[in-house]
Amino acid sequence: MLQRQTQVIQKERQQFSMGLARTESEVREAQKLRYKVFAEEMGAKMPGKEERIDEDRYDRYCDHLLVRDTESNEVVGTYRILSPEQAQKAGGYYAEGEFDLTRLHNLRDSMVEVGRSCVHADYRRGGVITLLWAGMAQYMVQNKYDYLIGCASISMADGGHNAANIYSRIKSDSMSPAEWRVFPNCALPYEALSDRAEEFLPPLVKGYFRLGAYVCGDPAWDPDFNTADLLLLLPMSQLNKRYAKHFLINKI
Repeated sequence: MLQRQTQVIQKERQQFSMGLARTESEVREAQKLRYKVFAEEMGAKMPGKEERIDEDRYDRYCDHLLVRDTESNEVVGTYRILSPEQAQKAGGYYAEGEFDLTRLHNLRDSMVEVGRSCVHADYRRGGVITLLWAGMAQYMVQNKYDYLIGCASISMADGGHNAANIYSRIKSDSMSPAEWRVFPNCALPYEALSDRAEEFLPPLVKGYFRLGAYVCGDPAWDPDFNTADLLLLLPMSQLNKRYAKHFLINKI
């Protein structure tokens, strides 16, 4: 069981706690934050408009990692985590709706999927993101899983130019070995969209690469969320030691 932790972010003068949701009401808090970020802020199309929640069929199979502002008691960051055992019960991984994961089949017994990551707009200064990464790293170590995958989403609000520029830059340096390549079901035409302008890499996506993750192939286009999604794979054996030491400073 992931321990609930409290961390004081001195620079921001705020105190946060991090842990897994333990009740249905805590899961609901995560779903409300997701709706606020994805639907209200990013314009994603989702069915929970009346309740103002983001919920899909995978939620009941997932662990939900929460970061809470202990002063206001508000959930300000969340990630959901699908273990390999629960993925079997769910009939597969969420990413399989966007990518052909055939080449990752031999990793499934020890492959955890993370997704639906979001941070409240008022808390995107580093401390909350750091705790989310710490929680995921500890979850992997505690449960002795070897591989982490996730769809890293990049907004298409600018028509997809930034997403295309990001992929054009990173594909030569961060591409996975050929045996771990995946293939998008609805490919983003990144070559046509790239305008060679300076790219902006979202902090959560940047975090994957700092940890040592691979990008496993061309980006997919998600029309409901209007994002370009990259399937990223992080073998725990390749976890950047500098960041691992930082994230795992509090022993499990």
